[in-house]
Amino acid sequence: MDKTISTVAEAVAEIPDGAQVMIGGFGGSGAPIELIHALIDRFRATGSPKNITVINNNAGNGYIGIAAMIKAGMVKKMICSFPRSSNAEAFNEKFLAGEIELELVPQGTLAERIRARGAGIPAFYTPTSFGTELAEGKPTEEFDGKMYVRESWLKADYALIKGQMGDTVGNMTYRMAGRNFNPLMAMAATKTIAQVSELGAPGSIDPQQVITPGIFVDAIVEVSEPQQEEVLVRTGVVY
Repeated sequence: MDKTISTVAEAVAEIPDGAQVMIGGFGGSGAPIELIHALIDRFRATGSPKNITVINNNAGNGYIGIAAMIKAGMVKKMICSFPRSSNAEAFNEKFLAGEIELELVPQGTLAERIRARGAGIPAFYTPTSFGTELAEGKPTEEFDGKMYVRESWLKADYALIKGQMGDTVGNMTYRMAGRNFNPLMAMAATKTIAQVSELGAPGSIDPQQVITPGIFVDAIVEVSEPQQEEVLVRTGVVY
């Protein structure tokens, strides 16, 4: 039952070429920067993993985290809500050059598609995007005089997430807004890899405070002083 991993490099070592990877975070809040950078380090050393599909709220900022993955050429496709943030140069360059694909998903729909997978719901209906290009080719249905678009669940081979406290069997808590997409992604992925700021023994977290139960976490690594994306971007760090 001990799911602890010694290093972030070891935690991401098995992610293969072509994997579909959910990465937690809302901007920099709750983003598992150390796990992402460990994946980039592995790519630079071995050329793998490549052709990754990344699922996240946006397409990275500056030249760290997801943006650094894109800049390195690891990412084949982004599935996200906000690809064009104020400093998404890495994505913009690749997209305009035709070197990365984009699936644009409204934010609420993105969250629900992820949640649906974790709940075992293969499809659901939403009024969002009806009558727009995003709904082209998708089934529609009328309910109580209003038109809805059918959306499918969103799967992932792996989820990389970030929490505040964790224990050795994978139970986790989150710090404030850092919760965001992380718990949903933990439920939706085939395998979930988590980094936490504090790692304790089973029972060290009050059961009433657990947000993500350990059953949804496959590997957990302690990163006691995690970096914050916004600080790295502000200071001009290029990974």
